[in-house]
Amino acid sequence: MDLIQSILNSMLREAISPQTAAVAIAAIGLNVHFGFTGLLNIGQSGFMLLGAYGFAISIGYGIPLPIAILIGFGASLVFALVLGAPTLKLRGDYLAIVTISAAEIIRYVGRSALLTDFTGAAQGLQGKSYRDPFTNLSFFGDGSTMLSAFNYKDVADGSTLVRGLAWLLLALAIVALVLVLRHKRPGSTSPMHRFGRPVVLTLLIALIAFLPFFLMPVTYQNTGVNGWWVRTIAWLLVAASLLVVWLLVRSPWGRLLRGIREDEDAIRSLGKNVFAIKMQALVIGGAFGALGGMLYVLPSSVQPDSMGRSLTFFCYTALLIGGAATIFGPVLGAIIFYSARIMIKGIANGYVPDNIMSGQQTEQFSFIVVGVALMLIVIFRPQGILGDKRELRFNV
Repeated sequence: MDLIQSILNSMLREAISPQTAAVAIAAIGLNVHFGFTGLLNIGQSGFMLLGAYGFAISIGYGIPLPIAILIGFGASLVFALVLGAPTLKLRGDYLAIVTISAAEIIRYVGRSALLTDFTGAAQGLQGKSYRDPFTNLSFFGDGSTMLSAFNYKDVADGSTLVRGLAWLLLALAIVALVLVLRHKRPGSTSPMHRFGRPVVLTLLIALIAFLPFFLMPVTYQNTGVNGWWVRTIAWLLVAASLLVVWLLVRSPWGRLLRGIREDEDAIRSLGKNVFAIKMQALVIGGAFGALGGMLYVLPSSVQPDSMGRSLTFFCYTALLIGGAATIFGPVLGAIIFYSARIMIKGIANGYVPDNIMSGQQTEQFSFIVVGVALMLIVIFRPQGILGDKRELRFNV
């Protein structure tokens, strides 16, 4: 039981880590590109890397934090304009080839020895060179905090029955949340639908947020390299990103995105500038990618090779697991993706003898299992956990 509890604690740590939140935000941007607009962008890591470089290099040269953040966004804007102007008329795999090539160009330029004074070349930029202005904003104070202080150990001495019931309640709450998110009644004006559904969603989210910390108490520094401060800000930015995308897709502009995804010729026949709308979607989704890149490097360092094409594939995995063209899908998918990898590694390390699989091999094995799971999802449930098959009509 102690090994299982240790694996679950590790899963929770990974689920709430700043880098999971960063990938969730980048996947939200990718959802704007692919899910809502139908743009097959395989270069989201390029936006993330440019955002990270713009932020980190600016801080290193003494530029204030707010301006450094704007520079990171500005770098992604320039990249979107340069990338989109000649390529947005391409469709399908042609656009994919161009975007992945552009992202690889950014990575190779970043690791070039000619730019060592700016980007650190292949060694990258150490976090201590740009992290302090962010951590200095913390009002959480020093020391460490366990969240939550009230946990399973405080009820019946942490008996197995208590944990079993709490796990059952958590599983039921997650299932209920998925069902509520998937149940849509367009045009319903009943008070129960307009006010009851948000209340139910709020209660379920609060319960799901509390129970993991009750079952798997974790302790972090209040302010530190990877403490509660950066985690809190990261997940608040995830919530803000979800709100922005929700407002955008409910607007007339969001309906145009869906129209372009399904039949851009029909939208063009209505007198709409399809190219301009695609460019706007590319810029907005790229801005989310840049924000994700800034968050991704806060607890670590800016390493160009760690933000290559594999990171784009991680974003796509999160998006496809949660469900493309949904609001909460990218976040749910990112949490499941990173937690599942830790679970697989923990089980393999704990129960598979070293003479069969070493610790280094378990890392590779976790990616294999997640990859197979993704293949099965694409084959048997291509819309993902929260998605709708009607949202999979792409004009690519």
